[in-house]
Amino acid sequence: MSSSANGLAGRYAGALYALAEEAGKVDVVVSDLTSLAELASANDEIKTLVGSPAISWSDQTKAMTAILEKGGADPLTTQFVGTVASNGRLHALSSLISAFLAEHARRRGEVSAEVISAVELDAARKTRVEQAVAKLAGSDKLSLSMRVDPSLIGGLVVRIGSRMIDTSIKTKLNRLETAMKGIA
Repeated sequence: MSSSANGLAGRYAGALYALAEEAGKVDVVVSDLTSLAELASANDEIKTLVGSPAISWSDQTKAMTAILEKGGADPLTTQFVGTVASNGRLHALSSLISAFLAEHARRRGEVSAEVISAVELDAARKTRVEQAVAKLAGSDKLSLSMRVDPSLIGGLVVRIGSRMIDTSIKTKLNRLETAMKGIA
């Protein structure tokens, strides 16, 4: 992610956090955005809606508003995502959500981390991963989000703050392909 995307995500996330704090709805918005991020990462139609430049901003706004309202999201969350869409920034939604959740964790004195796996982890594996990430982060106060990305093929990608540990098969195959091109 470029620094301008970080700036954009940070500005939007900061604005939403201020509004949520003022309305006493921080926990509600955290819950809504966490659910939306999980839905967006698991649903190909929503991925297309969020990422396609062929879909007009107006249609993106209407669709996201309908999805959030049907899902029972707080009006503040719905209005925020609608504003992001109508400003043509829906493509940055996952960065905005990550920035908001990181800000929330920071204000609570937590270390923010994300784990992306190729398959859904069972309870025992989740617990082991949480313990390992907490040890790596050097903190018991950990705000950990987990999501699935089948394109990884296998392994994990772990982000702790600005550090990233990528043990995915996809990355290993890409490195091998690059090395093989150098030999040919």
